Amino acid sequence: MEGAENEGGASVRVDKWLWAARFYKTRGLAAQAVEGGRVQVNGARVKPARNLKPGDVLDVRVGELAWRVEVRALGTRRGPATVARALYVEDEATRSERERMIAARKAAGAAPGSGFRGRPTKRDRRLIRRFREKD
Repeated sequence: MEGAENEGGASVRVDKWLWAARFYKTRGLAAQAVEGGRVQVNGARVKPARNLKPGDVLDVRVGELAWRVEVRALGTRRGPATVARALYVEDEATRSERERMIAARKAAGAAPGSGFRGRPTKRDRRLIRRFREKD
């Protein structure tokens, strides 16, 4: 499993692991999330430079979605999603809750008459502009 092992040591930074495990698109976003308290290690708020080791439990919030994962392997390089999923094991309770929230959001967005159709058309933009100019 290429990229799943840490080459030189037995620990890796939290922000680097979150990036390698594909929770965040960039390492900078992962570091901001850790600094902002949206990532906790073993129930405690940490800094981005905190080293992880296998067996640590992370609580990760991305938007309104939450994960509780146990670190299984240390990855330092971002690879395919299949490799990233091998780095952790997710708690079943958080998985089912997250899937329920995603299904509810899809059902609400796809409901007829919900008004959401994607990007505004040229006609929609003109109507929006007229509405804003009335004030």
